[in-house]
Amino acid sequence: MAERVSGGVQSVERVFELLELITDAGGEVTLSELSSSTDLPLPTIHRLLRTLVARGYARQLPNRRYALGPRLIRLGEGANKQLGALAMPQLRDLVDELGETSNMAVLDGDMVVYIAQVPSQHSMRMFTEVGRRAHTHDTGVGKAMLAQLSDDVVRGIVGRVGMPTHTDKSIGDVEDLISELGKIRERGYSIDEQEQELGVRCFAMAVPDAPTPTAISASGPVARVDESFAARAVPALTDAAQAISKELNRSVAGE
Repeated sequence: MAERVSGGVQSVERVFELLELITDAGGEVTLSELSSSTDLPLPTIHRLLRTLVARGYARQLPNRRYALGPRLIRLGEGANKQLGALAMPQLRDLVDELGETSNMAVLDGDMVVYIAQVPSQHSMRMFTEVGRRAHTHDTGVGKAMLAQLSDDVVRGIVGRVGMPTHTDKSIGDVEDLISELGKIRERGYSIDEQEQELGVRCFAMAVPDAPTPTAISASGPVARVDESFAARAVPALTDAAQAISKELNRSVAGE
C-alpha cells in the first residue's frame, strides 16, 4: 500500500493509489485484483472507480476490467513536457561535451515516448521527433528503463506489444532480452547497437529515483560513436542522470 502523506487528504491519496495500481498492472485490472493489492475496503474501491470512470480518468471495459481513462493523456502530455523542460540544461551539456544528439524518454504504458531532445551540430546526426513512441526492447533508452524492472514485468511488457526486429541486429527473443538486461544492470548503461537503425549507435542510462521509468541517451553515427566515444559518454551520462535526478527530487519536495 502507498505510504500515507502526513497532512494529506485521504480520499485523494486513495484515488492516486488506485491509478498507480492500474498502471503497475499494465494499464487494466479487475476489481478483485485491485482489492488484493490494497487495504482499501471493496465498497470504497468500487465508489472511487465509479467516480474516476464518470470523470474520464478510468474506464470499464466490456470484460468488466478497469483501465486508465483518456483524460489522463492530457495530464501525462503536460507532465512529460515539464519533465523534458527540466532536463534540457543537462541535455545541452551532454551535446556540448560529446558532440552528439542527446535524448530523454519515459516509459508510457508499454512503450517508450521521447520527451526532449537536443540535436548535434553535425550535418549527419541522429534525429528523433519529440513525442515519438518506440518499443523498449530495441532502443537504448528502452533497455535502460527495462533494466530497472523485474524480469516478470519485462516479459509482460514485450508479451503485450511484441518484439518487432527493425534491423538484423534487433533482439527478437524475450530470453535474449532478459540476458541483455542482466548485462546492463551490471555495467550501469545500455547500448543500442544499430538495433533501431543501421549505422546508428546509442549509449543510454536510466535516471535514478525518477517517479516513472526515465532514461537519457547520446547517439550518432557508428563512425563517431565508437569505443573512445563510450569512454567519454558513460561518465557524462552518469553525471547528467544524477543531476536530473536531483532536480526531480527537488521539484517533488517543492523546493
